[in-house]
Amino acid sequence: MSSGKINWDKIFNSLENWYKEISVTEGADPSVSTIAEHYRRDPWAVLASTIISLRTKDEVTIVASERLLEKAPSPARLAALKESVIAKLIYPAGFYNNKAASLKKTADILINQYKGVVPSTMEELLALPGVGRKTANLVLNEAYGINAICVDIHVHRISNRTGWLESKTPEETEMILRKILPVKYWKRINYLLVLYGQRLCRPVSPFCSRCIITKFCKRCGVERTR
Repeated sequence: MSSGKINWDKIFNSLENWYKEISVTEGADPSVSTIAEHYRRDPWAVLASTIISLRTKDEVTIVASERLLEKAPSPARLAALKESVIAKLIYPAGFYNNKAASLKKTADILINQYKGVVPSTMEELLALPGVGRKTANLVLNEAYGINAICVDIHVHRISNRTGWLESKTPEETEMILRKILPVKYWKRINYLLVLYGQRLCRPVSPFCSRCIITKFCKRCGVERTR
């Protein structure tokens, strides 16, 4: 399946319809999107929740983020907290001690270098502690409405499994998608494929029998299905 033959419109139309159905019946918004909406796209809230979300379940991320943001709704307020207090507020998020340290350092940098404002460029975001391309792209998307492709393990896995592309790392997947994916879908691919990867296109024994984009998938590397 070459990139020139991929019918992105049909793929995304199918995914969007599936997502709407799941949202109505189960409530499906990803954790960072939920926080972004609740805090009116405040960049600090989005950045903090994204850092907390790494290797952490959505339900834990939402509760931990809200607990932290209640005490520290700005970088200045967080900088005034002890690292141990921050860790306690975001517990039981994965690697909460490391994340507390990153959040504390990030708040200090934002205050000293950016007057307390979260930067809106990839380069500046990547310079912050604990921020990789996934986090930076998510902040650009959710907080600033900038077209960016956020690639996590689900986007990386599904993009390769379907045969839309061939890559070895999430960063490589992002760079290829930037070339072959229409810009109008850049902001949408993450929240759609994350949920799809959690519910149907799982790492092991995916539910291919229930897949709604099966005709656009080569099932690369799939040995067992359900």
